[in-house]
Amino acid sequence: MISSEERKAMVQPCCPLLSVSAQCRLLSLNRSNFYYIPTAESGENLAIMLQMDKQYFKTPFYGALRLTAELILSGYKVNIKRVRRLMKIVNWPTIYREPRTTISDKTHYKYPYLLRGLKIERCNQVWAMDITYIPMKTGFMYLAAIIDLNSRYVVQWSLSNTMSAEWCTEVLNGAIKNHGTPEIFNTDQGSQFTSEIFINTLIDNGIKISMDGRGRALDNIFIERLWRSVKYENIYLNVYENGLSLWEGLEKYFQFYNHQRLHQSLGYHTPKEKYVLAA
Repeated sequence: MISSEERKAMVQPCCPLLSVSAQCRLLSLNRSNFYYIPTAESGENLAIMLQMDKQYFKTPFYGALRLTAELILSGYKVNIKRVRRLMKIVNWPTIYREPRTTISDKTHYKYPYLLRGLKIERCNQVWAMDITYIPMKTGFMYLAAIIDLNSRYVVQWSLSNTMSAEWCTEVLNGAIKNHGTPEIFNTDQGSQFTSEIFINTLIDNGIKISMDGRGRALDNIFIERLWRSVKYENIYLNVYENGLSLWEGLEKYFQFYNHQRLHQSLGYHTPKEKYVLAA
């Protein structure tokens, strides 16, 4: 499947036969995605974001106030407004129990969490998907991945400079094309996953939809563990210069993770071995 970035590169602004709008339509490319140019963050902000990313695995329950205090103690000159903006960029989902009085936005699709008490015992019974921030030397990108919860096998992953619903749907379609469909698909309540295009893809494929409670990132604990492994075993040990070197590094890592990395919880089998045995 052609990614949105590849389709974006195919658009020719000076084409005399087709307008940019028509080309985007033919390529099923959101026109706003074509025109979007990410604004570069300062070197100081990138350093703060990297610190925040590492801090999350230590204190995922920190909110903006405590995180601001932690950064100040570490020597950064930040205020609450700046920290809140950077928290959104690094996709920091503070873990807390939501008050019972909270009322969900009825204009958004919301589905119950189906995994509580569920015994996951076979391949393609449950897939989970999430997005995380990935730092580079001079910028950052977002990584999306889908894992099979029974085997911990990463069935699909992708990089992007934006967290769009279209991108997430492309990743989902790629996983379905390569591995079939799961019985249940679990995500958080992020706007990408509650979007019409994403939800309809799941419904059209007969997949049951499960969503974590808002603010309960560890409901999706298995993919949180994947992020920790990816970052501590690869991202933080390397200084990737750009998107290409990052993609090449992650391609090697996920090959290692799926085919060579032994998991104690899997009886010291690899995810690939477990996925094939369970299939």
